Amino acid sequence: MYKSLLPLPLALLLGACATTPQPIAGEFTAVTPAQSVASGRTGERVRWGGVIIRVEPRADSTCFEVLGRELDSQSRPRPRDRSEGRFIACRAGFYDPEVFVRGRELTVTGTVTGSERGKVGEYEYTYAHVAADAIHLWPKRPVVVEQRYWGPDPFWGPGWGPYWGHGWWGPPPVVIVKPRPQPQPKP
Repeated sequence: MYKSLLPLPLALLLGACATTPQPIAGEFTAVTPAQSVASGRTGERVRWGGVIIRVEPRADSTCFEVLGRELDSQSRPRPRDRSEGRFIACRAGFYDPEVFVRGRELTVTGTVTGSERGKVGEYEYTYAHVAADAIHLWPKRPVVVEQRYWGPDPFWGPGWGPYWGHGWWGPPPVVIVKPRPQPQPKP
């Protein structure tokens, strides 16, 4: 009897690892921030994510400037060097800039309300603008340091065998979790 129940918890555990968090779950229009600006789309429900560039608390809301990134199967921004365009997401309430710091990953859901002109350095930039109804701050990613065996393989001789060299032949990576240094609060 117990053998038949074993797959159930395992399936639930694995299923929970690959799901989108409830506040940002749902069906949304598949358009990037750059496509939204180029086509002038408004009123569409979107789920966008990326890396926080700047947080601006206002009198009744907080606005986030975000470097848009492609989302993975959990709706978390992928850690890639490619941008899908910058966007500004505003949501009612106060979100502390010391928690929502530059470089953290964020996913928002909301309605595209148009675009907003601004500057990136001296460059005139048009941001997609979203009235956010949900904001999800992702936990920091662990820092991964790989440990490799750089000597002769004890089983196969020098330079040969499953425990030597690069790729999947080396031992598994050693994961070291170190928090990133946080910027100091401005006086």
